Amino acid sequence: MRVRDENKIEAILDQARTTVVEEGFDGLSMQKLAKAVGVSPATIYIYFKDRDDLLVQLYKRETDAFFEYVFKDFDPEMDFAAGLTTQWKNRARYVIEHTDNTVFMEHFKYTPLHQKAAALRDPKYTEGLKRFVNKAIASKELVAMPFEVYWSVAFAPLYNLVQYHKAGRNMAGDPFVLTDEILMQTLSLVLKALRP
Repeated sequence: MRVRDENKIEAILDQARTTVVEEGFDGLSMQKLAKAVGVSPATIYIYFKDRDDLLVQLYKRETDAFFEYVFKDFDPEMDFAAGLTTQWKNRARYVIEHTDNTVFMEHFKYTPLHQKAAALRDPKYTEGLKRFVNKAIASKELVAMPFEVYWSVAFAPLYNLVQYHKAGRNMAGDPFVLTDEILMQTLSLVLKALRP
């Protein structure tokens, strides 16, 4: 039995992510991936059942890294404003510093494999965020609303700002840099909208 080579697995996953980001999912073939990594296609199949399994495992790795980062200094028992502030800062920093990771995750979530991959995610993150929101509702720091409404109000403004920052321009084409002042100004408006 062959021993798992974690470095080789990471190299395969890294190259797969790069290929998807640069060429889309259609640009990723096992043959091409093997050549780019410098291994035989058979080596890839030692670690992954098929292309779908590789993509699912890659998505799991990327989302685990994302949530690990997002949960730094975050506690579901925090008051709502402090917890959301921590979430905003961590999410903004991660997306700005890990462009390929977040581009891959964004593309992947619109594929048929997303549900399968999401089921593999460590439930502690989802449970922690649910606990945080439910505690905020119970303590009257947050108005009760459907999840989709909460997510759209709580996080869509953040991700819009980050996209402007990454583009270096706002939607009018003017230069834009996301500063802490702009981040906090936007967050204060979001918190105002979410309070009962």
